Amino acid sequence: MSIIKPFRGFRPPQSIVEKLASRPYDVLNSEEARKECEGNPYSLLHVTKAEIDLPVGTDEHSLEVYLQVVKNYNSFKDYGWLVQDKEEKLYIYAQSMNPTDPNAHWQYGIVACAYSEDYVNKIIKKHELTRKDKEEDRMKHVRITNANVEPVFFAYPAVDRIDEIVASVTSKAPVYDFIAKEDGFGHRFWVIDDRALIDELVELFATKVPAMYIADGHHRSAAAALVGQEKKEHNPNHTGKEEYNYFMTVIFPDNQLNIIDYNRVVKDLNGLSKEQFLAAVGETYTVEDMGTEIYKPSKLHEFSMYLDGHWYKMNAKPGTFNDSDPIGVLDVTILSNLVLDKILGIKDLRTDKRIDFVGGIRGLGELKRRVDSGEMEVAFALYPVSMQQIIDIADTGNIMPPKTTWFEPKLRSGLVIHELA
Repeated sequence: MSIIKPFRGFRPPQSIVEKLASRPYDVLNSEEARKECEGNPYSLLHVTKAEIDLPVGTDEHSLEVYLQVVKNYNSFKDYGWLVQDKEEKLYIYAQSMNPTDPNAHWQYGIVACAYSEDYVNKIIKKHELTRKDKEEDRMKHVRITNANVEPVFFAYPAVDRIDEIVASVTSKAPVYDFIAKEDGFGHRFWVIDDRALIDELVELFATKVPAMYIADGHHRSAAAALVGQEKKEHNPNHTGKEEYNYFMTVIFPDNQLNIIDYNRVVKDLNGLSKEQFLAAVGETYTVEDMGTEIYKPSKLHEFSMYLDGHWYKMNAKPGTFNDSDPIGVLDVTILSNLVLDKILGIKDLRTDKRIDFVGGIRGLGELKRRVDSGEMEVAFALYPVSMQQIIDIADTGNIMPPKTTWFEPKLRSGLVIHELA
């Protein structure tokens, strides 16, 4: 069962929260972060991407940057831009992609600390591989700030009583409520300070939630757990109750999450003519020319392809995939096996330079643009994976193929921070 705990979060005053809260470190490059922070000293990007306060071209992984991280982080606390709650709390964080729509979908996550040992013991389950260099980068950030500055995005199997508690808390006015100017997404935040409710939520996770699933933030999860293990090994008086045994998460019920498509564009047809390529695809797919209007896949095992100004509907033929295999059922697997590998000769999605990936948040028009520009030759749009597919893969100890899931909206950083001591 899952262990969560409340914590004494560091939070910004209401008056600056909209300016301080930032997009996650890994959705912006240094140049974009520098531009986004122009004229805004409050942005948490000064902490999460501190190279923006150093000369252009500074290596973002250099010691100089990590020293700037801790300098900026301490300054934020000294200036009163981050103030620690006096008692341990749980929090609720809600997001919407259409906040001005009265019928908009909002997703409500509980902000809590997860137990590092649960990650080690696979009660916190992952579906992606991590890279050692990215783990080490996040570990350095955690070590030098002694904090989880950015939360990890978790999911859990929905529990009715947890939903009821969240609904009761969020029926009251939020502490923070703003629409981010960069993307128009809405963000609301509540503080749970009723000790009885906090204790009940902790107990519900311990008795009703058999596992939690990393939706987004595999490297941050790994880094936080590894730093906790380091601190444990270096503390001769370790008891297991120290704050470093826990790391900050936002945990959403699985039935509220929005996963969008993650699409592919390829530079060439591997020496084939258009006609030869379509004939090869037709061996394992039924292919229908849908004309020049954008066509979006509407169900599992249906794909769309953009080639030479036309959109094609592709349906994988029966017998070309295995619905009883948690990996084989995935459309990314089917496309990789039948087209990318077999026809286009793309063997390794992680390293092949002929393929690129486009998050569905950019729309299928971005696929069309990249092909029409001549940069790419063909594009493939996929039906999004489901949360249940992710859970099935994590439960069976399997790993998703690269670039499979895209969760939106992303968590805003800076609404609350967890320190390890």
